[in-house]
Amino acid sequence: MDALIVLTNCPDEATANAIALAVVETRLAACVNVLPRMQSIYRWQGNVESASEITLLIKSTAKNYPALEKCIAELHPYDVPEIIALPITHGLPAYLNWLATETLQ
Repeated sequence: MDALIVLTNCPDEATANAIALAVVETRLAACVNVLPRMQSIYRWQGNVESASEITLLIKSTAKNYPALEKCIAELHPYDVPEIIALPITHGLPAYLNWLATETLQ
């Protein structure tokens, strides 16, 4: 099992909670951490923008990534949502086993 942390930023609590609940209920993720609001500064369509956003840290697997990406994109209001995956190269074996058990395999 190749464990991943998938990140996405949401514009509001309702979107963040809807995505978190959907991916855990469908077993595309074992856990989602909903972080407090933060400020993002980014370039979009030639302009520098600033937005208050909520970050989701989604614990999943490489096998689930395609379906997870699709689910996030369908529920996300942004035209181009940030959806990036980082490999988990090390972790407590019991936690990684739990992650594997709680996601689709």
